[in-house]
Amino acid sequence: MTSEGELYFPRAQEILAAIEEVEAEVAGLHAEPRGHLHVSNSTGFGVHQIAPILPEFLRLYPRIQLELTATDRVVDLVSEHADVTLRAGTLPDTTLAAMRIATYGRTICASPAYLERHGVPRHPADLAEHACIVFTTPTARVWPFQIEEDVVKAGIKPIMVTDSSDMVLRLGLEGAGIIRLGDIMVADHIRKGQLVPLLTDCHQPQEVPIHALYEAGRYRLPKVRVFLDFLIRRFSDPPWAVRMPGTGD
Repeated sequence: MTSEGELYFPRAQEILAAIEEVEAEVAGLHAEPRGHLHVSNSTGFGVHQIAPILPEFLRLYPRIQLELTATDRVVDLVSEHADVTLRAGTLPDTTLAAMRIATYGRTICASPAYLERHGVPRHPADLAEHACIVFTTPTARVWPFQIEEDVVKAGIKPIMVTDSSDMVLRLGLEGAGIIRLGDIMVADHIRKGQLVPLLTDCHQPQEVPIHALYEAGRYRLPKVRVFLDFLIRRFSDPPWAVRMPGTGD
């Protein structure tokens, strides 16, 4: 793209977005939602929680055409033409509007097969004798525990590191080691007995917020509004926040 094109392109997108907003208001807020809706998800939340509920959304709003992007990198809504991006964690400084969708915690767990071979850790210090598998971020190697009155951050020396949370999950399910992932990814496997929660009496789950980010004013578009309202309804009682065996919740 030429330098002139780089200057022209984002301004043209802003103008088109403004026109779309005006047309939506003229058509009326209660018009049937329709059109192309581009949603960017973080991989774990998108695959394990958003994908299962989308058939219901499409049955409710058959004139909306969905485009889904699953990535854990930060997305620029304007340059990537996304209407909504769903992200977990602390919000960055942004001019975008943000709506909290839900929160989730993290759970330490392992497969029954792994625990049968290697035993069950009863204290955080026992993890040093176990095979642990972690995500690549530095914070993923520090697991917090409540020991009496203190929060102790235990440094984990993993036998395996990967940049894919789904890879961590798969390795845990296959009995390769102990993992620590968000409940949005492991709760269903725990309910089915495929994973067993560990150290639940002292582990700190560190609740993580999930937000929907969108350009200010876009909520007036029926397709955006109904999608965000749908997420709020579906996750007001999060499917991952259920009583799981061994958690004591």
